[in-house]
Amino acid sequence: MDDSGGPGAVREVEVAVIGAGQAGLSAAFQLRRAGYVPDRDTVLLDQAPHPGGAWQFRWPTLTYAKVHGMHALPGMELTGADPARPSAEVIGGYFARYEERFGLRPHRPVEVSAVRPGPGGRLLVETSEGTYAARGLINATGTWNRPFLPRLPGQEVFRGQQLHSARYPGPEAFRGKRVVVIGGGTSAVQQLLEIAPVAAATVWVTRRPPVFRDGPFGEAEGRAAVASVERRVREGLPPRSVVSVTGLPMTEAMRRAREDGVLRRLPMFERITEDGVVWADGSAVTADTLLYATGFRPAIGHLAPLRLREAGGGIRMAGTRAVRDPRVHLVGYGPSASTIGANRAGRAAVHDLTRLLGGPPHPAGGRGADARGPRTEDGARLEREHANAGSSVHRKAWSIPESGTRTSHTGR
Repeated sequence: MDDSGGPGAVREVEVAVIGAGQAGLSAAFQLRRAGYVPDRDTVLLDQAPHPGGAWQFRWPTLTYAKVHGMHALPGMELTGADPARPSAEVIGGYFARYEERFGLRPHRPVEVSAVRPGPGGRLLVETSEGTYAARGLINATGTWNRPFLPRLPGQEVFRGQQLHSARYPGPEAFRGKRVVVIGGGTSAVQQLLEIAPVAAATVWVTRRPPVFRDGPFGEAEGRAAVASVERRVREGLPPRSVVSVTGLPMTEAMRRAREDGVLRRLPMFERITEDGVVWADGSAVTADTLLYATGFRPAIGHLAPLRLREAGGGIRMAGTRAVRDPRVHLVGYGPSASTIGANRAGRAAVHDLTRLLGGPPHPAGGRGADARGPRTEDGARLEREHANAGSSVHRKAWSIPESGTRTSHTGR
């Protein structure tokens, strides 16, 4: 196989990581810590134009103070963040510093079109910058580039604006308008609370009554939530979002909104009309905008040639490993679709892959005899830094995204 790097060359690497959000960066850090050298033994591919994963695409009025928990990346705390700054800037800057500090060398923007079985037991990762032949794959592509828009009767006749929450531009775009917000997750509530003060009227509809959660969400609750989601992926079913089993954290702003009637929830309407929506009992409201805060789906279409899906529609998992192909690990998928879950999944994926591959190559070119520790001076340094930094949590200990994870080739 040509490893010269010339036009049309197929470059061999030990492990390819797709996505440079929380999950991808965690995996890349753990690979380097184990002794794999970035851009020699591994390649980190990111579709996004800048550091930050899906956070870089969040709306400007989502300040860091409104983020429901952000777990630090392994080995480096997020400190001194201004809560009034947009979360896209705070977390994007943090990810950029992290990439630089640990020399992770992401390639961006790079589109991954497909991953296929290749010769010699390798996986061919086809990208916009060429093809990589990898012995192992860590997929951390999240969900951001697969917003879910449900098909509803009458959508085609509505004369107003219809958009998904992923394209939410901020509240000013809805000033003086009548807005129907569809969906029961965190983004639905956050955007509804921003829109309500400037809109002419708002209506909130959900398929199921939302469950609000008071009090802290600790490790025990987190483990129970993850276990519930994990059962589905072990059975080969499509993952549900972690927030679907945790409920919505009740904040002071949400309490005020509930008292003011903003969070008065209505059941799902029956159909959409030219100028609004109608319920089964004949009641109706007029609307200028339908805002779909209906979540996302895992962005894993590029893995289709590997035939990993089960009859139930999902990828059956054993931990982070795809049962149908032990060379493939998914992080930020299903139960690891949270910032703390992504960190743990990155560590687990690297541990399993290192055992499967027999350890990273020695600096001199040989292969390690075991998979227990760092193989290089860089790896030893990262080991020390990680031990010194610990795995403490910056201020907000548990992050549960609305959709269950982050982005096609951008990670979570």
